[in-house]
Amino acid sequence: MSKSAFLLHSVTLALLLSSSALRADNWPNWRGPHFNGSSTETGFPAVFSPTEGLAWKTDLPGEGASTPAVWDDAVFLTAVDEKEDAVVGIRISAKTGEIVWSVPFGKGVRIDERSTYAGASPVTDGKTVWFFSGNGDLAAYDFEGKQLWHRDIETDYGDFAFQWTFSSSPQLYDGLLYLQVLQRDVPVNGRGRTDGPIESYLLALDPATGETKWKHIRPNDAVQESKEAFSTPIPIMHDGRPELVISGGDCLTGHDPATGKELWRWSTYNPGKIGHWRLVPSPVYGQGVFLVCAPKGDPVYGIKAGGNGNLFDTSKLWMSEGKEMTSDVPTPLFYDGYFYILNDRNKFLNCVHPVSGNVVWSKAIDAKTKLEASPTGVDGKIYLISHLGEVFVYSAGVAGGELLNATNFGTSQSVNIRASIVPANKTLYIRTDNVLYAVRK
Repeated sequence: MSKSAFLLHSVTLALLLSSSALRADNWPNWRGPHFNGSSTETGFPAVFSPTEGLAWKTDLPGEGASTPAVWDDAVFLTAVDEKEDAVVGIRISAKTGEIVWSVPFGKGVRIDERSTYAGASPVTDGKTVWFFSGNGDLAAYDFEGKQLWHRDIETDYGDFAFQWTFSSSPQLYDGLLYLQVLQRDVPVNGRGRTDGPIESYLLALDPATGETKWKHIRPNDAVQESKEAFSTPIPIMHDGRPELVISGGDCLTGHDPATGKELWRWSTYNPGKIGHWRLVPSPVYGQGVFLVCAPKGDPVYGIKAGGNGNLFDTSKLWMSEGKEMTSDVPTPLFYDGYFYILNDRNKFLNCVHPVSGNVVWSKAIDAKTKLEASPTGVDGKIYLISHLGEVFVYSAGVAGGELLNATNFGTSQSVNIRASIVPANKTLYIRTDNVLYAVRK
């Protein structure tokens, strides 16, 4: 190779490496581009506040717990509009914070004091965005705000049988749109169909039309409220086999994304069949291990991937001990080779080796209240937010656990913030009750 050719090759390689290191990433669904709460993007601030590093802030029509989905200049989320008595789907400009459009797609606002119907996060593929409300409305819109289709899942398959407001985010994977409904088998508090059997199911739809492609019934042996789950199906690829992994009803199951057929089942995190163990955290996959969290302060389990049929204790790699490593509500994070488990009630962040279950480090969080939003990992940092809007930034990795920043984005009215912090295209999106903040370096 000549000297000039060598120099040209070196410059080209350097530019490729530079562009790779500086690339921006979208955040198309609740748990991000890798379905595990992480992104490989860089360039996010550690130190910031509601005034330092703020690009813009936007007042929303009302409350909501949905985490934003981001694609280039489009930021999508849902909120309730009390005046309209509806859930609205919103597009916001990532550059300016301007609300580009807001469309009512779901009927009603709430049925209890803890939540609203705007709990499910949207999902997008860069051309279409899909919104879901806790009252059963599922709708697709193009990026200009034109409705492409709408379905009422309760009308089609019966009223949801949940003690509290139902929420599970729709998931897009390999050309299908998925929605899971893991519910009781009898009505509760007047909710649930009375004209036929109440079944738990996984639904696959044509994203372009909303047409049902298949409906897979998912039975379980749980009792009462323990049949209820607020988790979201997580797509994974293990040893070349694609799977949709679902947690709830006292068990963990893997399904063929093309047909819904159950490939394997592991149970149980509730051997005593306690009746009030509704499940909130979704499963997480990393390093050939599935993570499933038992509720109400009980253990976290590491389950070996790759099984078939009924899996028994031989598939259980480890189980956490003590009250520090547990998660009742937040879905754990898998980032850069480690699980990060957020203890929402006792306020601990744990870095855990996936295969051994060994705790690499555990840090107490100086929060005034619970942290139910799921943690986010990006750029060597872990981002957390509490019910009050307290934001905490920790360093990630084996030598991590250092508190890099603590600030507060909440107001005196903030009591129930649950949306995860989203990193996308060099911007952190922080949602409080009814405000969306954009923070940049």
